[in-house]
Amino acid sequence: MTLLAHDRYCDEIAHQVGLLRTVVTSGADLSTTVPTCPDWSLEQLVRHTGGALRWVELMVRTRAQEEIPEATVPLHDGPDERGDPAVLDAWLAETGEMVVAALREAGPDTKVWGWAGVHSAGFWARRMAHELTIHRADATLAAGLSYEVAPDVAADAIDEWLQIIEWAQRNLPDDPTRDLRRQGSIHLHATDSTAGLEAAEWLIDVSGDVIAWRRGHERATVALRGPLTALLLAFYRRLPLDSAELEVLGERELLDFWLERASF
Repeated sequence: MTLLAHDRYCDEIAHQVGLLRTVVTSGADLSTTVPTCPDWSLEQLVRHTGGALRWVELMVRTRAQEEIPEATVPLHDGPDERGDPAVLDAWLAETGEMVVAALREAGPDTKVWGWAGVHSAGFWARRMAHELTIHRADATLAAGLSYEVAPDVAADAIDEWLQIIEWAQRNLPDDPTRDLRRQGSIHLHATDSTAGLEAAEWLIDVSGDVIAWRRGHERATVALRGPLTALLLAFYRRLPLDSAELEVLGERELLDFWLERASF
C-alpha cells in the first residue's frame, strides 16, 4: 500500500470542495435531513465539513504542535446568515482555497499536531481529502444527486479507514473498535475496472486483538463485492448491503458485526 502524492491529495480537496459547492447551489433544500447523518440538516453537514477544513487550515498554517480548540477558529461555524445557498457557497469556496494553499505551502513533511500517531501536514491533506469524499457523499445522497469518486481516491479512503481502525484498537481502550475481535475474515472485492490502480481488493482478519489487513485476492469468511464506489460507501455505512450493486457471499453476520462497530 502506497500513499498518494501530497499534491494529489491537495488537488482532490480542491475538487471535492468544488463538487460540494455544486450540491449547495443545486437548488436542494438546505433544511432537509441527511439520511446518512440524521442528526444534521444538509446545511449543518456543509458547515461541519467546512469548519473542519478551517480548523485544519489554521493548524497547518501556524504549524501547531498541539490541538487548537475549534471554538477559537475564525468562522469555524460558517457565516452568520443561514439558509442562503449563495452565502454558504461563498464561505465554502474561500475555505477550500485557504486550506489547499496552507497544505501546498507546508508540503507533506512539515511537523503539525495530528492524531492517529501521525504528526505532519501530509496526514491532514490525506485526512481532509477523505473527510470531504465521504461527507460529499452524504450531501449528494441527501440532495438526490448521483455520486462518483476517482478510483485511486476511493481505494486510498478504504486503506486509511483500516489504518484508523488499527490505530484506534491499539491506542483507544474505550473505542468500539476494540470489540471487533471475532473468528473470521472479510474480503472486499471491487468488480469494476481499476486500470493503473494497485489491486482494489482487501483481506481483513478480525480474529486478533488488532485487525490484520492487506490488499489482495484471498478467500475469506465473508466477501463484499461490487463497484469500487459502492464498496467504499457500503464500508463507510453510507450504502445498505442490500443495494442492487452489491453482493455479499458467505457469512453476512460477520460483515454486519463489523459495520456495527467500525465507525468514527
